Order: sequence, then structure tokens, then C-alpha cells
Amino acid sequence: QVQLVESGGGLVQAGGSLRLSCAASGRTFSSIVMGWFRQAPGKEREFVAGITGSGVALTLYADSVKGRFTISRDNAKNTVTLQMNSLKPEDTAVYYCTAGRNRISRRPGEYDYWGQGTQVTASS
Repeated sequence: QVQLVESGGGLVQAGGSLRLSCAASGRTFSSIVMGWFRQAPGKEREFVAGITGSGVALTLYADSVKGRFTISRDNAKNTVTLQMNSLKPEDTAVYYCTAGRNRISRRPGEYDYWGQGTQVTASS
């Protein structure tokens, strides 16, 4: 029911920055938690960042991106953003926007809706 569409992926040199956006439609945006996962070839899907829909948002980050990535949301525009700075080659993956009605989680099985993914490549 909820539709999620990612944009902003691309090719960047190591040390550069990208900003990913996720546009949501079909449900009340502020009633769900949102997050980003990524999946590299040959690896399992891993948690990147998550954010609640509360007035004072709770955020979670993977240790590997803490201090470099920032997740935010704009309920009026029904969008979630992932600002990625100081990109490393190991950040290369398909990035997926996700949404769910449950508590924020690092486990992909706890989310209900997924976008189609957007490719991020950081070259050295």
C-alpha cells in the first residue's frame, strides 16, 4: 500500500558526498518509522539508519556510518533523506528506503514496505 521511491544515487569518488531521498505515498507519513538499508553484491542486507515519526525523533545508525551519515525526515513533504559524507569504497551498495508501523529496528524483517533501491558507488 505504501509506495517508496528512492533517488539521488550515483557514482562518486571516495571522500565525496551524496544525498539520497525517499518519497512516500499512500499512507499517513508521520504514523510510521522510516529507515535505510543497503546490500552489496554477495552480502546480506544490512541496516544503515532509522528514524521515528515522533516530534523529537529518535535515530539509530550502524557503527560503520556513524558520524558520516545523517538521516532526517520532512513530514510535510513526505520525504526521508540520507546525507552521506566522507564516502568510502565499502559504502558501495544498492540503498533501499524502508517503512514500517512497528518500533524502529535494525532487523529488515521488522519493516513492511520497501523501495526499489538506488545504486551508490564510491570509487577509490
